[in-house]
Amino acid sequence: MKNRIESILKLSTCYMIGLIALTSCNSNNNTKQEKDFCASIHRNDTLSLSQELEDIKGLMDTLTGVYVLEDGSGSMVARAWLSEYAEKTIDIQYFIFSIDNVGLIACDYLIRAADRGVQIRIIVDDIMVDADIQDILMFNSHENITVKIYNPGVNLGKNIFNKIKKFTSDFRSANQRMHNKTFVVDGKIVITGGRNIADEYFDYDHEYNFRDRDILLLGKGSKQVNKSFNEFWNSSLSKNVTDIIKEDSDIVYPINRFDNLHEYACNPDNFWPQVRERIANLPAAFNTIKNSGDLVWLDDVEFISDKPGKNDGKNGLGGGGVSTNALIDLIKHAKSSIDIQTPYLITTELSRNLFREAVESGVKIRILTNSLASTDNVEAFSSYQSDREKLLGTGVSIYEFRPDAEERTRIMTGELQETLQHKPIFGLHAKSMVIDKKTTVIGTFNLDPRSANLNTECIVIVQSYKISKGVLVGMEEEFRPENSWKTTLDYNPDLEVNKIKRLKTWTRKIIPKEIL
Repeated sequence: MKNRIESILKLSTCYMIGLIALTSCNSNNNTKQEKDFCASIHRNDTLSLSQELEDIKGLMDTLTGVYVLEDGSGSMVARAWLSEYAEKTIDIQYFIFSIDNVGLIACDYLIRAADRGVQIRIIVDDIMVDADIQDILMFNSHENITVKIYNPGVNLGKNIFNKIKKFTSDFRSANQRMHNKTFVVDGKIVITGGRNIADEYFDYDHEYNFRDRDILLLGKGSKQVNKSFNEFWNSSLSKNVTDIIKEDSDIVYPINRFDNLHEYACNPDNFWPQVRERIANLPAAFNTIKNSGDLVWLDDVEFISDKPGKNDGKNGLGGGGVSTNALIDLIKHAKSSIDIQTPYLITTELSRNLFREAVESGVKIRILTNSLASTDNVEAFSSYQSDREKLLGTGVSIYEFRPDAEERTRIMTGELQETLQHKPIFGLHAKSMVIDKKTTVIGTFNLDPRSANLNTECIVIVQSYKISKGVLVGMEEEFRPENSWKTTLDYNPDLEVNKIKRLKTWTRKIIPKEIL
């Protein structure tokens, strides 16, 4: 997403919309596609998820397998493989699901999973839904797909006057959104972290890509994620889409209503060859993870998710949540070092005091965030910019990501690099923390008031020197001068952008930081 505030106030694309809108892809084109890439990569019916997990079943019963998904292409393929070989269920929470190359392929996999009997449950935050009502109802009509809307009242089924009334009469509730991102297959395997579903989160966008990070969990730890998902699913804040939008009982959906989706997704002319080549190699994808040596089995992996509703609202827009409290506790107990990556860095007196106390106790703190040149969110940057000197005054070291980071060629999907005559801008989207070189946090939590007090967030806390070492390798690389600028009281890289963007940032300073 190119502008985070617009996603809150303007209603961006979401996971469900990506699936729905595709039912009408090429609806005006009655010519049958001559090419069908999918015909050459039929699902291997002799392969099953249970079969692939058989050799680690004993480990999964008592331990959690942890694998960090650093590169976008690998993270994309992991999701595709799991969708292709899911046997019973796929449970999904996503903040954004765009209708682009990566999104279209993902949509096709999910629809085909539902077609073969996999039960799919999707929870979507109301404010993110931007689709035709009839398309939403058509999607929900699939016998194996159920959609719920979180905290409705500001979008679906509401006209502009209802929306304005909601924001003016119940501002806190209208701004309290679901930001969790979880992808759970058969209740056994989980992918969670910073990535939404869109080209730019998987290093395939031609103009702007995110440096992001996910984490894959197998076995014991998935139970915590299942519990959290079910809490959201059964919450009074999550409503069946048909309860929000009353379906016309006369509507009869044709049995082939999703054919255009499959036809579009299987036409290789619609996709970069390198994307389909990765998908064609799916059979080897999961074994690559298992045999990599980077899959670590641990006894104690903690998944923490805010409860639906986040907090009781007694402190206005403040109040925190369990994810906020967990991060505060980790920072308070740090002994030697805290290394942080966050795309948005909006501090308050409370958070700055927390950092100051840690520094004064001997903890070295480094934070990497976006520069004005790399950020997709000038509103958030404007608030960070206003308090940047105060934050530096606490003794933390601040680094700002370069849009021309040298590492982008290495991290971004290699095949795409070969096809472009230019290098896309690189922005930071990873939300990660490594404490004392042994505790790693990966999740959806941005260091800003919205994540702290309004949006529900989820994080994974891993106690492992090996996992921490692997994440720190990437962090150390990104702290280097060829990938980020070190910001001090005497220098910041704001002048690296044109006057128009600097002016735009200055005009956004009127927005209250509490909703950023």
